[in-house]
Amino acid sequence: MPLKAPVGLVLSGGGFLGIAHIGAIKALEEMDIHPTTISGTSAGALVASLYAAGYSWQEMLTFFKELDLFSFKKYTLLKPGMIDTDKFYDDFKEYFPDDSFSTLKKRLFIVATNMISGQARIFYDGPLIKPLLASGAFPGIMTPVEIDGVLYSDGGITNNFPTEPLSIYCEQSVGVFVSPLESAQADSLNSTMSVTQRAFTILRAQASIKKFSDCDLIIAPTALRKYSFLKKDSADEIFDLGYQETLKKLKNLEQDKNPKAV
Repeated sequence: MPLKAPVGLVLSGGGFLGIAHIGAIKALEEMDIHPTTISGTSAGALVASLYAAGYSWQEMLTFFKELDLFSFKKYTLLKPGMIDTDKFYDDFKEYFPDDSFSTLKKRLFIVATNMISGQARIFYDGPLIKPLLASGAFPGIMTPVEIDGVLYSDGGITNNFPTEPLSIYCEQSVGVFVSPLESAQADSLNSTMSVTQRAFTILRAQASIKKFSDCDLIIAPTALRKYSFLKKDSADEIFDLGYQETLKKLKNLEQDKNPKAV
């Protein structure tokens, strides 16, 4: 049962695990599926933006491999976070020279979290780079980004799997989820902070999983659990997991299997 055009694509957050999104896109295109509308959070927003701008999977993979998240030049002592997110602006400007949603080749939606109101905001027009930086500004590691006088951080805080915009423009949609919930060891939950962080992780994962039914096809490689979202040294393996899992699910579709099976 082939997907009906126009097809939407939603990409979750997940740090460097987001490289699996690129593998998924490669597989989709090999099967002649070309999403026209993309929605993403955090790493998913970055892949979505690069794809919407017309970059190939090879160029996207190179971007992630060359991204130096923990460069000494990016550190800050003056803002709330270790890494000054604003210092990535010039790096992103090389890939998005027009800094505008209007020049993209595909319809794009990016989620960031308003740290004042506590609400998710979906960006879809105007300047592109600041919302993109904000969407990936992981709290405690990267500083919030100021947009129109408001501080924004990681979209995954409020909406890690933004399926909402797709139903308006797309007949069917594909979701790629790269934030699998890892099992925890009892001895690791030995402090108030560790239990609180674990509760937040479970809450975010469950909120995302509840929205899987919004998609006609879900790609969720469970093998990603063994990789760190902060390390890119396994980029090729992560990419291949996304690619192989997507090919498998697409072949199931061709055989008229249930497209919503995870």
